[in-house]
Amino acid sequence: MPHTPWNENYAAGSLPWDTGEADPQLVRFVEAGGVKPGRTLEVGSGTGTDAIWLAERGFDMLGLDVAPLAVERARAKAGAGARCRFEVADFLADTPAADAYDFVYDRGCWHVFDEPAERTRFAARVAATLKPGGVWLSLSGSTEGGPRDMGPPRRSVRDIAEAIEPELELLDLHTFDFELPIGSARAWACVSRRRTAPAVPSSRHD
Repeated sequence: MPHTPWNENYAAGSLPWDTGEADPQLVRFVEAGGVKPGRTLEVGSGTGTDAIWLAERGFDMLGLDVAPLAVERARAKAGAGARCRFEVADFLADTPAADAYDFVYDRGCWHVFDEPAERTRFAARVAATLKPGGVWLSLSGSTEGGPRDMGPPRRSVRDIAEAIEPELELLDLHTFDFELPIGSARAWACVSRRRTAPAVPSSRHD
């Protein structure tokens, strides 16, 4: 993931994805008991809104972002004594800590990769980072909805399944509306879990 364009967005204040409020899908997932407080990694944590919200509810947070300005703002927003850390890192380039996290979360990070191989690699890194049975919540743009010229990249169910299936087990996939400063856009909420046993290849009916 290139570092410079993202940092330039923060320098210019061009942050159409930054609502300044915890994402409603994350809030619902946590409040419904989808995951319990534990060691948590947010990939693409931006200015830290969601990471700070999780930390305030007992999650031991680490937020990663490729943009130094995003990390600087997140640290300032969190303040001293917060139960979350923010670091500059490229999730695809840097070696993730293995078996380290109970929960991985990304809001619009996985979907920025156009190449299927990169999306699959991203998912494999999430799986390696999770403890066995750990959960990943990923929010991404959807191919559902009408035409639009702006908003998040659009990914299909096939894109999601092909990326996660080798390493992760799909638990839930549903559509929702990303509420953004530029308007709403259809999106996917995907919940998957690190496998405790390998997937069995697709079978033939004879």
